[in-house]
Amino acid sequence: MRVIDLYLIWFSALSFLFYGFSYYFSSGMKNEFKRYGLEKFAFMTSTLQILGGLGLIVGLKFYPIFMFSSGGLALLMLFGFLVRLKIRDGFWRSLPAFLYLVLNSYLFISNYIR
Repeated sequence: MRVIDLYLIWFSALSFLFYGFSYYFSSGMKNEFKRYGLEKFAFMTSTLQILGGLGLIVGLKFYPIFMFSSGGLALLMLFGFLVRLKIRDGFWRSLPAFLYLVLNSYLFISNYIR
């Protein structure tokens, strides 16, 4: 695995751990899910973010877990991006979801073909 991939993996993992846990400690994250009209999916989404972030880290030693986590996070961000489009968020508000979609798709695809 290339060094740049390791940095990207750690960046993605720590980001998802931060966002996942912030739901439990920040009213701002809870308000975002209300704004999306997805309050009932907030717990599941934050749990998937935490599991995905941990999966990327554990996956450094156990390849199948890495593939499942990077693919799952890419899928989660695809849905996140689509939600942003549906509620007509602007470019800047939608950009993080899109970038994390691209990042985790890259991690999945580049490690799938290795």
